[in-house]
Amino acid sequence: MAYFLLRLEPPRPSFPFDATDAEKALFSAHSGYWMEQADAGAAIAVGPVFESGGTWGLALVEAADAAQAQALGEADPVLMAQAGFRYTVSPVPSLILRR
Repeated sequence: MAYFLLRLEPPRPSFPFDATDAEKALFSAHSGYWMEQADAGAAIAVGPVFESGGTWGLALVEAADAAQAQALGEADPVLMAQAGFRYTVSPVPSLILRR
């Protein structure tokens, strides 16, 4: 197995601070999806990253290969809803995990 960083880019820099009711509901499904992936052992860590240029989401996952990591992102309800979000997938060649 290998590790990958999935970076979720929101539809606009001001997201999530100006999220619509529909986007809030969609993010509830997004959270549920990633909780399931964590319970299944695929997701190691998932959460928002607040930067000065805007917020983005991270999912650190363990997968057989980049295609499987990409498939995890594509199955996220926010991507399936085609609401302007997108993932980029980057390999993490080594990782030190706490014991």
